[in-house]
Amino acid sequence: MNEIKVIVQMLKQLLKEMEIVSSQGSGYYTCVPFLRRYNKLLQEAQRLLSQSSTTTSVINTFEPLQESDPKDPSDKSKVLLSIRVETSQLITLLEMVSAEEEKK
Repeated sequence: MNEIKVIVQMLKQLLKEMEIVSSQGSGYYTCVPFLRRYNKLLQEAQRLLSQSSTTTSVINTFEPLQESDPKDPSDKSKVLLSIRVETSQLITLLEMVSAEEEKK
């Protein structure tokens, strides 16, 4: 099983779950589970990609997101936005790496 493809699917599911939770209410949710899951998936992606010299520099541009649970709905939106941006960028990188591996 291709671990990179598994991580990509998990990241995509994370985005869907964030969308569902944030659309259900005006801030009646916590950001911590999303942050923790993103950070764990990032850590695993970094482990996998650190073995390749061509992607090491790019994967090193990603950093774990600080776990915070703001109470203000607008601050929660900002946290979720940062998770979405980082997750989308990570998905793009992993999909590119996966496509290159398939060409080999």
